[in-house]
Amino acid sequence: MANIYNYLKSASLKISNLSKHPQVFVYLLAIILLSIPLKYIFGSIACILFLGVCFSTLHKIKFNFNKALILPIFLYLLMVLSLIWTRDQQATVSGLQKEVLFFLIPLAFLLVPNLAKIDTQKIFRYYSFGMVLYALFYFGNAIVRFIQTGNKAVFFYHELVTLDLNAIYVAVFASFAMFYFISRKGKTLLEQISIFILAVFIFLLSSKSIIFIDFLLIIYFYIYFAETQNSVKLLTIASVTAFLVFSLVFVKEIRERFLIEYETAFVDNTLNEDIGNGNVYNVSLNQAWNNEKFEQNHFFPGTAMRIYQTRIFGEMLQEQNIFFTGLGLEASQENIRKKTEEHNLYPGYGDFNFHNQYVQTFAELGIFGFLILVAMLVFNIKNAIADKNFLHIVFSLTMIILFLTESFFCRQRGIVFFVVLYSIFNAVRMQKKVLKPSL
Repeated sequence: MANIYNYLKSASLKISNLSKHPQVFVYLLAIILLSIPLKYIFGSIACILFLGVCFSTLHKIKFNFNKALILPIFLYLLMVLSLIWTRDQQATVSGLQKEVLFFLIPLAFLLVPNLAKIDTQKIFRYYSFGMVLYALFYFGNAIVRFIQTGNKAVFFYHELVTLDLNAIYVAVFASFAMFYFISRKGKTLLEQISIFILAVFIFLLSSKSIIFIDFLLIIYFYIYFAETQNSVKLLTIASVTAFLVFSLVFVKEIRERFLIEYETAFVDNTLNEDIGNGNVYNVSLNQAWNNEKFEQNHFFPGTAMRIYQTRIFGEMLQEQNIFFTGLGLEASQENIRKKTEEHNLYPGYGDFNFHNQYVQTFAELGIFGFLILVAMLVFNIKNAIADKNFLHIVFSLTMIILFLTESFFCRQRGIVFFVVLYSIFNAVRMQKKVLKPSL
């Protein structure tokens, strides 16, 4: 027993010594971010290792009050409180295990002084080059599968990275890495190549919302942040626009994902030529919002589906007393299934969440959860603008817009990506201001 005690004491001292060096936190946070596309077990191990090092010297903690970091902790406490009124106890308990990083990661940044000394640019550099390697891996994997099957679909959307990993989420991760390289002054050839690889990767992932967001952010960067001649700025913006137009016009798989939204938005019951045998019809935005009953052969394009999900949330608010409490963390899915049956949708639609983080949070945690979420996003964008930190602005705006189309916190990958970057940006003061607005 004495030997075991001495071993544990020695191990504890080694971990404690690690926490004294800010560079250790740089590596650990980079590892957490790089583990996001991998199987969940790797991300869990990385988070446990980081938190273990952070809390290894509890006697040296120093509480640094930070309103932005208090908010996710409050959000998690509200999640715990929802155990009292949840409609699905088992789902809420499971959700609390997944969402616990909303409590632990910000707490670590609040209590561990050395986290304020980390070089965030190194974290983002390791992460961004890691995403380039991921992109090359998925390109290579797609080429092998194309040679085996002759199916061009392996290069696009979920087929490129698997449905479980999800093309939209990977596009978010790759976009942040791409903007790290874009924001660099005096880019090396390797960094320029990395931008090209990530840009192609993002386009092949075919996420309409991310392509739209990235296009706006690139224009914003070259207008307000790029320290180059106006002629170069205009040429770059024109090139990016031409690349986008070329992709939409000549790349069939990308063009069709955008066209289906345009063609079906305002015209009822257009024929879907890609699904079924000529007997599947697309639902328009008007139908999604107003139809009491649907047919089993009705298909909801992305925007129509999100309109419908927002509509049934409104119905839930009217029919149930959930304005202040919500249904409970992760306890909304059964109500969505009931609505699917009530409106006679194809049963598979009952397995979709709200695909809107604002609605998802309101439905599960009530008005107070919704207000905490909005406050987090307000503090996030406010701090980004105040610091004139382009990468922070990229993260802030991407989350604000993406939350309109995705329930980002319903997946562990989304939780880790958001809470780690949110904590880094709002707790750590940049040692070097890499970018300064030119206007």
